[in-house]
Amino acid sequence: MKNILTIIFFLSFLNSNIAQDISGKWLGVLKTQGMELDMYFNISKKENKYTATLDVPKQGAKGIPVTAIELADTTLNISVGNLGMTYVGIVKNDSLVKGEFKQMGTLLPLDLKRVTEEATALIRPQTPKSPFPYQEEKITFRNNKDQITLAGTLTVPQNLRDFPVVILISGSGPQNRNSEIFGHQPFWVIADHLTRQGIGVLRFDDRGVAESEGDFTAATSYDFAEDVRAAVTYLKTRKGIPTNKIGLIGHSEGGAIAPIVASEPNSVGFIVLLAGPGLPGDELLLLQKATLEKASDIPASMIDRGQVIFRGAYDRILKTESKDLTIKDSLIAHFRTSYNNFMPEDQLHRLADQLSSPWMMSFIKYDPTTALEKTKIPVLALNGQKDLQVPSKENLTAIETALKKGGNANFITKEFPNLNHLFQACETGLVNEYGVLEETFSTEVLEEITEWIKNGKDKNKH
Repeated sequence: MKNILTIIFFLSFLNSNIAQDISGKWLGVLKTQGMELDMYFNISKKENKYTATLDVPKQGAKGIPVTAIELADTTLNISVGNLGMTYVGIVKNDSLVKGEFKQMGTLLPLDLKRVTEEATALIRPQTPKSPFPYQEEKITFRNNKDQITLAGTLTVPQNLRDFPVVILISGSGPQNRNSEIFGHQPFWVIADHLTRQGIGVLRFDDRGVAESEGDFTAATSYDFAEDVRAAVTYLKTRKGIPTNKIGLIGHSEGGAIAPIVASEPNSVGFIVLLAGPGLPGDELLLLQKATLEKASDIPASMIDRGQVIFRGAYDRILKTESKDLTIKDSLIAHFRTSYNNFMPEDQLHRLADQLSSPWMMSFIKYDPTTALEKTKIPVLALNGQKDLQVPSKENLTAIETALKKGGNANFITKEFPNLNHLFQACETGLVNEYGVLEETFSTEVLEEITEWIKNGKDKNKH
């Protein structure tokens, strides 16, 4: 859930840059909190003026604008305003800058070395390569309620009739149709595998992302559900697609959106929840925070204190109307008191901005069990045992409990050992592994989904 990652890893983003003619790509390795982060600065020069962007591949960040970059004699100054970060370095030669990175009072050494484009290429062996043994079509469809057009890709098997088709629903944060993160493109990998196995797939850019219209920043999970409904309506107009064989596959937040749509009569035929939440939003965020911090060896006393502080913040949000403009000031006051005025004011405001955004307030208040109890169609809920963002045991149990309470006897919940939130085989499950791992998506899970959709979804009644 990338909006949550933004909060967790906000202090990890970094900066740096370059020399004499410092145009090109520069790599700085920031060592902080037991991690190493590769920071790539892409510097261009036009009419004796430098501009730059920052990439942090391990965190899926690309093209972050550098606010200011100046080379005075041999001194390089860089700032990234939206990260509250500065870098000052001395150009030693045409391939080395020695300097220091500063962010929110933290000062760390950071040297930059010039690298080639080839040196930054990530190894992603599962990324599909043409030619493809299926039909691929770029499509658009209309969300008439919100008056926006969404763009995506539809892949369908060749020479087959009466085949199932699924719509992929992305997790939180603005994502394109391939759900790109950390150099991985998991939705493309899923679509390629399923279509090769005779299952059509529609994947689309989130509203306001890439080729889709709309304002992502103002949207909530309910708005994204409306986009999914529009995708279902579109598929039902396509010749050759059986309307009773349309299903949904949602990852993370997408696993909460899928039941919203599926709980409505005659909407879709089945759903697959990949690391989908079963707990209410506020409970999930607190559990996620504690689980990630414990895996990062944060002292138990600090974890407990954080739980109390953020529980207090979430309680304020739960009692607030979504359009109450005073919530941000209330959160700032809460965190200022809770942290005994030690948190810098700019950080207080950024944290309050994040928690008071339309999406976050809606997510904190959302209880997925309401829609799950109304979902009567076949459900496959899968999770990784080392998922630290949507912890497996608690959420799969909650999903199963809600489905049973609603009288749904046709579902499977399954935990896969050693898989993280992205369904990669991993060691720790921590987010800093995501970009390091070459695997994009577990083939075992792909095969489980395929078999269930084609042969199992009507045979597993409880």
